[in-house]
Amino acid sequence: MSLQILGMIGHRLSSETIAPIGPVFDKDYIRSFAQAHENAGFDRILIGYWSDQPDGFLVTALAGLSTSKIGLLLAHRPGFVAPTLAARKLATLDNLLDGRLALNVISGGSDAEQRKDGDFLDHDQRYARTDEFLDVVKKVWIEDKPFDHAGQFYKAENAFSAIKSAQKPHLPVYFGGASEAAIRVAGKHADVYMLWGESLAQTREIVEQVRAEAAKHGRDIAFSVSFRPILGATEEQAWAKADTVLDTARTRLEREKLEVSLKPESIGAQRLRETVAQGARVDKRLWTGIAGLVGGGHNSTALVGTPEQVADAVLDYYDLGIENFLFRGFDPLNDAVEYGRELLPLVRAKVAERERQGNARRA
Repeated sequence: MSLQILGMIGHRLSSETIAPIGPVFDKDYIRSFAQAHENAGFDRILIGYWSDQPDGFLVTALAGLSTSKIGLLLAHRPGFVAPTLAARKLATLDNLLDGRLALNVISGGSDAEQRKDGDFLDHDQRYARTDEFLDVVKKVWIEDKPFDHAGQFYKAENAFSAIKSAQKPHLPVYFGGASEAAIRVAGKHADVYMLWGESLAQTREIVEQVRAEAAKHGRDIAFSVSFRPILGATEEQAWAKADTVLDTARTRLEREKLEVSLKPESIGAQRLRETVAQGARVDKRLWTGIAGLVGGGHNSTALVGTPEQVADAVLDYYDLGIENFLFRGFDPLNDAVEYGRELLPLVRAKVAERERQGNARRA
């Protein structure tokens, strides 16, 4: 398997423990954040999507033009840009970035969040629309002649794009969503299926489900898991740091009276709440403190320990077939630098050794 380590950047400094600092579109921070990940040895960085935040296409363009090697993963919600136009925008951006772009398709797990942008479809309808959206987008990327499309959500005549993605046959598609409707779409379209950091047993279960769905389409699929690593020189220091992270996040929520739903709607959030129910510490190193605080609402579980211990925990997920890992910290830029210095080299070395052992057994 080919190991890929992803990071995530924002458009200004903020996290569960840090109130937003600087302008909402902080160009200097975006540049520095992207460059920190490239210098740290990350393979790709995710640029997220929010209904009230700066446009991800432009954040991605700035981050990409501020770097030279690192890949970019742009989160995009279908439904607000016609798939023909979205395909051209993505192909243009991929050419601007010399073939470093990938697409992270997010159908939307919250009705309230979707309605902020005027989308009133229900959950399963959104995934049906995503299926059709990706059908059209991929066809625009690869067809060399105009085509017509008449579907449930989209209709086009003589659709065509003179610009194609720099990558062939098209740029990679990353996909998230844990519901039955989401898994059906993932099996048909995703190159990489993304999930939040759950227990090993939960991860094994969903990997098997998605693989089985992809097999129906004669496809192989890769997997990504997201964690918020918390590192310490000793195990005790790492767990003490986790306690501080939780106390700081709780204080910030209370002080700023931030609105946090205790039961986010998505199936992914429900699965994280199941992880939280297993305890504050799950398996060897999985910590659910922040996930419990935010009701499982987003990528919020951490691996806690020394760099060696966290790398060993990552290897357990690698043994389940996970070959993409997204690491982001609670002190986002500084943690990215620390991961590059302390964690990424260990993970790469342990994966390489695991592969050598596997090759030796097969020889």
